[in-house]
Parts: sequence; C-alpha cells; structure tokens
Amino acid sequence: MSLKPINQVKLYGFEKIFHELAKLHHNLKFPNKILFSGQKGIGKSTLAYHLINYILSKDEEKKYNLDNFEINSNNRSYLLTQNGSNPNLNLVDILPEKKNIDIQQIRNLINLMNKSSFNNKPRFILIDNIEFLNINSINSLLKFLEEPNNGIYFILINNNKKILPTLKSRCLNFKISMSNNISLEIANKLTNIDVLNEINNELINYYISPGNIYRLFKFSEDHKLDLKNLSLKDLLKKIINEKIYKKDDISKILFYELIEFYLMKKPTLIYSDLTNYYLNKINEIKKYNLDEGSFFIEFENKLLNG
Repeated sequence: MSLKPINQVKLYGFEKIFHELAKLHHNLKFPNKILFSGQKGIGKSTLAYHLINYILSKDEEKKYNLDNFEINSNNRSYLLTQNGSNPNLNLVDILPEKKNIDIQQIRNLINLMNKSSFNNKPRFILIDNIEFLNINSINSLLKFLEEPNNGIYFILINNNKKILPTLKSRCLNFKISMSNNISLEIANKLTNIDVLNEINNELINYYISPGNIYRLFKFSEDHKLDLKNLSLKDLLKKIINEKIYKKDDISKILFYELIEFYLMKKPTLIYSDLTNYYLNKINEIKKYNLDEGSFFIEFENKLLNG
C-alpha cells in the first residue's frame, strides 16, 4: 500500500472541514487562496487532493462520493492526476535533487498559468512543503498571489514551520489537527493492525500522526525491528550501531525525524543549547551533504549513552 496523499481515495478525520469547504464551493464562495498548517503526516495534502477532486469531478460520470468522503478511483480527474496529466491541477514540491523549491519552479508555474485553459473547469495550484520556498521563490509567488487569474485556486501546505507573514496574510488559514485517539484510529485503518499492540507507548507519543505511525510501522517491518520492546533511545542506538540509516534515503529521512522528535520532546533537552546545536548540525548536514557518520557517533555518545 502506498501512503502518498495523491493515492488516498478515502478521507479520514477531516470530514467536518471538508464539508464546510464543499459548502463554500456550492455557494460560490470558495476561497482562492487556502493555507493548511499542521503536523507532518496528519493528512493535510490528502485533504487538499480530496477537495480538488470533489470540485473537478462534479460534472463527471463517476464524481466524488460526498456521502462517504471518497474519491471514485475510476473518475476521469483522478486518473489524470495519477498519471500526472491533469490540466487543471499543478503540483509544486521539492524536486528530489534539490534542497528548496527554487524560483525557476515558480516561474514555470506562472508561465503555465498565464496560458489559456484547456477547458472551463477551475485550475488548482497545490504547493506542498511551502516552508522550503526560498526567499526568491516567495517573492515571485507573492506577486502572483496578489492578483491571480480568474479561475485559479491556490492550496498551500505547511508542516507547522515558520513562514513569512506576507505569505500567510494572503491566504485563508486553517490550522489542521486531530486528537490522539482519532490519530490512532486512522493509523489502525491504514495498517490493518492495532498499532498499540505493535508499537510501544513512548514511540506512539512521539509519532502520533497517522502518516508517521504508518511509515514507522513499515520501517520496522522492512528492518525487522521490534518496536513493542524498543524505547526511542534504544531504537536510535540500534539504527546508528547497525548503520540502518545507510540502507536507503527513506530510512535516513525517518532517522533524522526520530532524532528531531527525541530532541524536541525530551523534557531535559527542550529549548536547551544541546538541542539547538544538534538541530543546526542536522540542517548543515542536509544542506551541504556532509558526512553524517561522525555526527551520529557524537550524538550517541553525548545523548544516548547515559
């Protein structure tokens, strides 16, 4: 099963906000600039894809199922989105070889949006991970956001990171959240297991969003890790000592996330100089592709062996 938001035909946990926005669209009051902010993995992008499909498929034979909050996987808009050829949806995100969303991506987007539409349907621009827009990209985007062409709608996704007030002020802002119980309930549906029986409570508390729990569970399956009997500290040590972070990019990304969770949620480390030091170190390693082996050893010796 792929947990990519673009593939999720069922919406969980955000039925109320979806219904409110669908009602706005029905009453011709749908906002043309929306910002969804919330924890990574909670379902913000999935919500955006569902809203977009609901609107684009309204006149299609197999339109969005509003009663069940479900995309018909055979509707035309969904199929076009799946193969990346939907003329009414443009996705902007970090390219695999990049560290930021660069200005050329925004320029290409603006040029495309200034061309005539292929049909009379609205056109959507979905920008994921907007915290990775660099300053030049933001300045270019702000000009376009001020006076977008008719029929163009922006949905921006932010993972609870600081963004420029000038960008935020141009959008209708929605703070996306869900209770721990709902998060666990959705995670159970995604994994088809009772996650509390497979992952210990400490790790669940660190990784409470449904998407993150699912990725952690799949990570444990791939690397045969017993998450029921591993604390977060022991899991970090195991990943370092067995060099699991070198297996693939997904493992490395997840490992960095676990370190950041450990630093930000351990009571004795929150707001400490050590936390700032290691978070800055992680950013430097990611930005400049530095060797991470010595950093992980240092991290283990100072913070995990005690």
